[in-house]
Amino acid sequence: MTAKLIRNAYEVALTMTAVLLCWGIALWLEGAEGLHTDVLVLAVALTLTLARSQRTADTRRRLTALVVLPVTAGASIFLGRLLASHYTLGAAVFTAGMALAIWIRRYGPAATKIGTLLALPLVALLVVPGPALPPKAQSGLVTWGWSALIGALACGGVWLVQGLGDRFGPRSWRAEPAPEQPPRRSRLHPRPSTRMALQMAAGIAAAFILGRLVFDDHWPWVVLTAYVAASGNRGRTDVLRKGIERLAGATVGTLLAAGVAAAGITGDTAVTLMFTVLTVALWLRPLNYAYWAAGMTCALSLLLGYFGQDALHLLPTRLEGIAVGAVLSVASAWWLLPVPRRRAAVTRFVIRPSDG
Repeated sequence: MTAKLIRNAYEVALTMTAVLLCWGIALWLEGAEGLHTDVLVLAVALTLTLARSQRTADTRRRLTALVVLPVTAGASIFLGRLLASHYTLGAAVFTAGMALAIWIRRYGPAATKIGTLLALPLVALLVVPGPALPPKAQSGLVTWGWSALIGALACGGVWLVQGLGDRFGPRSWRAEPAPEQPPRRSRLHPRPSTRMALQMAAGIAAAFILGRLVFDDHWPWVVLTAYVAASGNRGRTDVLRKGIERLAGATVGTLLAAGVAAAGITGDTAVTLMFTVLTVALWLRPLNYAYWAAGMTCALSLLLGYFGQDALHLLPTRLEGIAVGAVLSVASAWWLLPVPRRRAAVTRFVIRPSDG
């Protein structure tokens, strides 16, 4: 266990170095080009989520990421504007995009990686409070351009730091790609990837509906939880476990953020604390997903507090939204084309789902 934590501390150091590098460059761009503060959040969110999937990527996968991520990052900003102006249509497009990112896994490992890249900006959209726009920008082209640039920046920052780590770090800790296991054709009909895509679509669609009706502008908490709990679905028990861990971790994280708010910690100190919380959460993530859920929720609460939301006042609403999202994911996995228990173990060999 100690060796595992030490090794993971090294990986976390690489990830957070890449995150801080991209954040620093985005901070410079914000001041130089008059960008909105949201561009910093987008840079951190994309870099943090990309680092894990690119750790053992070969040249082909990295070039694919360099093409796919900037394009989808730009498109996600348009989707954010669509959600703001036409919520129902935007929710439908978001749901379809998430389902597509899972459904294409049926075409093999390469398609699975592309699906992961398609999903990253959509997840970031739930985290970023608004589009990364220069204050005076009016055209959609400028919006797309800045967002695409941040996507490319995330790719470059992750590759640079991870490459230097492998070159100058301990030789025994260099990342080695796991051998690809040939997919075993499932006898399930429809296929596991189709089942997962439909379950994800059902859970997210319900989260959009209930989130808007019950929680108004705080609907992202419901949708994000519905995605996280269903991500990497390996069967009923897996989704139930993730839902419980997400709820437990989020409860602890929200309480921590509320305590920080009550202590009056704001400004740059809150930002520093947010990065510290993310670092610790990443370090403990392999031990239990609840640690990551707690850290992410606490960091998001601190972030929203930075943008003016009252963490103490919103504490009950946030926990209710997270609970609703978890229940919706569990319900869709249990009642919509569930994978039989005896075949759940086989499913992981058929489509190697991402961890979320």
